[in-house]
Amino acid sequence: MPRVFKDKKAFQYNWYTKILSGSTEGPLLFLHHNQFSATRLIKLRRDILTAANRTTPSLASAAIPATPQPQPTLTVIRTSIFGAALRDLPGINVDAADQMVGETSGNFAVLSLPSFDPPQLNAILRSLERGVPPRPPKTPEEIKKELEEKNADPATPGRRVKRVRQTLHPELKLVGALIEGRVFLPQGVKDVSTLPTLDTLRAQIVGLLSAPATQLAGALSQASGGTLARTLEGLKKGLEEDASSSADAAPPS
Repeated sequence: MPRVFKDKKAFQYNWYTKILSGSTEGPLLFLHHNQFSATRLIKLRRDILTAANRTTPSLASAAIPATPQPQPTLTVIRTSIFGAALRDLPGINVDAADQMVGETSGNFAVLSLPSFDPPQLNAILRSLERGVPPRPPKTPEEIKKELEEKNADPATPGRRVKRVRQTLHPELKLVGALIEGRVFLPQGVKDVSTLPTLDTLRAQIVGLLSAPATQLAGALSQASGGTLARTLEGLKKGLEEDASSSADAAPPS
């Protein structure tokens, strides 16, 4: 049975449903983040915009007058309500959605891209990896040291422990994406980002379709005038030689 939300949760559910419904124009990247301060989050948004605007525009839109283009939008979400909205999306592959959202807990964010442009997607993914590189796993010695410091007795018993500002170590990980109504896991997103652009695919298709006509035109242009007669004469001799060789090879009746 579908879940029913009220008040603030109902507003968030409708908001997330609207975001998911807009994925038909551009992909949605699902990001898991941890220990991000407000300043660091602003820098992350700035890096995403820089990477998105670094790619060249499509050839199909080169003749269109320059107008302000839509920019990627990063939205922090609540996992449980967003997961419900994602599962209720018509035609969604629920198994991949459960694997993406259900196995990861913590803070999530959605990056909405204005259009499906593989080079732009690839540039954004590389920008995220450079801006927030993955942290190496902790060694057993580091884990043991943290536990000892946490459980150690205070240096001056009875006195209030001085508050120390926590050092934040931002973490960011791609957990999946929604592209044209289908959920892709991280490896699938990276594979999609290496695809050629729509203009490149169109050029390849036109090249494949025009190849036979181009070869025929080249043959006729080379065989123009007197060359055409010599070409036909050579073809005639070749057919006669094939016929005579076939007659010699035939057994006597």
